[in-house]
Amino acid sequence: MKTVIATALALAVPGLAAAHDYILGDLEIIHPRIFETAATAKAGGGYVTIANEGGTADALIGVDADFPKVMLHRSTEEDGVMRMRHVDEISLPAGEIVELAPGGYHVMFMGLSEPLEAGDEVPATLRFEKAGDLEIMFKVIERTGHMDHDSMQGSGSE
Repeated sequence: MKTVIATALALAVPGLAAAHDYILGDLEIIHPRIFETAATAKAGGGYVTIANEGGTADALIGVDADFPKVMLHRSTEEDGVMRMRHVDEISLPAGEIVELAPGGYHVMFMGLSEPLEAGDEVPATLRFEKAGDLEIMFKVIERTGHMDHDSMQGSGSE
């Protein structure tokens, strides 16, 4: 089943065929990535697909990385304005796929001292409520026209 989901995602999402995946129990972590940041950016967003192939729900409860601050966030649109809010966890229902993507849930890496450039890799540890911890690498990829966090100054993020 894990191979079926990864194959389906690789075919459905351009560029995912060259993705890097990780397994932790019933969780499959697919294509962790960060868009390259501008030279003056103080934050960058991390994105990943998480497939919970088990019969028990889990939750992403945190991410550790070598930045001054790393938080789980959710972007929402309120009265035509995109806003980011800190969330304590991201639910991973049993048998479902959760996408951390621009405009929704994401990992916020804050306090950048230098830009993240395409080709870089950022080591991080994903912390799950039930499955435990998993060390992964977020690959820094080129910007592809998605809204990123460089342009969200004054967005009401907390």
